Formats: sequence, structure tokens, C-alpha cells
Amino acid sequence: MRTTTKVWDKRFKKDGKVFEQPHEDMPGIISLLKEKGARTVLDLGSGSGRHLVSLARSGFSVFGLDNSLEGTRIAKNWLKHEGLSAEFHVQEMADPLPFPDSFFDAVISIQVIHHARPMTIEKIVKEVARVLKKGGFVFITVPKEKSQAKKFVEIEPCTFIPLDGPEKGLPHYYFTPENFDEFFVGFSFTDIHVDSTGHYCVSGFKR
Repeated sequence: MRTTTKVWDKRFKKDGKVFEQPHEDMPGIISLLKEKGARTVLDLGSGSGRHLVSLARSGFSVFGLDNSLEGTRIAKNWLKHEGLSAEFHVQEMADPLPFPDSFFDAVISIQVIHHARPMTIEKIVKEVARVLKKGGFVFITVPKEKSQAKKFVEIEPCTFIPLDGPEKGLPHYYFTPENFDEFFVGFSFTDIHVDSTGHYCVSGFKR
């Protein structure tokens, strides 16, 4: 996971925000959260802040967690420029989350949790379940295809390391619609679809 930190710090220093527009599903997610009276939202893998800004603008109390100091610095400056606020935590997502049990109404994690081996993903999901309230909403996106590089090496079933490209050296676990339930024990999914960038988008609630 420390390799992930180095790669993203380097990329944020080189390219700035990297991602600026919120995920295409965010307007619908925001509407749903408002309908359900949600207040607290965690962006797990908040990067340079695109979803923190979108959620904070909509009146939610937002929390960002990311392992990149550079990405977090950009996110803080972005929110400050917009006159918005968020609580930030810089750490590895595989480490215990620094929040009490049943703290959040919703957790989003966009193009993040697949950057790990299966055992680590299981730990991450357990922590998400711990900090999410019963009935809380979760939205996760992960890549559908191995399009992040031209060459890969398989290190475990469904787990590959790119040998080139911008995410060289980072583990990638490739989910299928059939194995989400194996990781997200205790969740009920209401939707799985593929977005315009070729990522699985999974929405559901903690049982």
C-alpha cells in the first residue's frame, strides 16, 4: 500500500487535481441521500477532493480519507477556495478507520478499493461496515476491464500488477458481478451497472 502513496503523490504533484468532475452518478446519489435524511458522508480515497466539494456544496458533513499528502493538500485548498469545509485524515485505507462505530450515514469510494490484495480488501470492507450506520448507504466503483496497462502479472486469482502505465506496480483486484457479495458481507445491493468509463458501480445498504 505504501507504493500506492508514492505513485499518487507523484501524480498529484505532476498533474494537479487529476480528476475534477464528480462521478456521473453523484447527482442521483446526492438526491437519494437527501431523501433519506443523511448528514455524514465519508469519501474513502478522497484524492484531490472532487467528491468532497460536490457533497459539501450540497450541505453534507463530509470526511475525506486518503493516503496521499499531496492529494489532501490540493483538496484542502480547493474546499477553502470554494468556502467549504471537510474533515481530513491521511492514512492507508487498510489501517483501522479513525471513526467510531456506526458514525456515517453513507460511505463512497470511487476507483479506490481495488488497489489491494483480496485479504486487504476484506479488511477494508469490514471497517466500512463498522463505521457505517445500520441502513447506511454505500457506493463503490471498481474497474471492469484490465485497461490500466498493456502488460500485467497475475499475483493471486483476479489480482494483477500493471508492469507499465501510470499505475505501474499497484495491485489491482478485478471484481465480477458475482463476487461482490463475497466481500460485502452484511450489505444488500440495490444496483450494479457499468458507467461510461468502464467501471462497475455498486450501490447498496448495510443490513
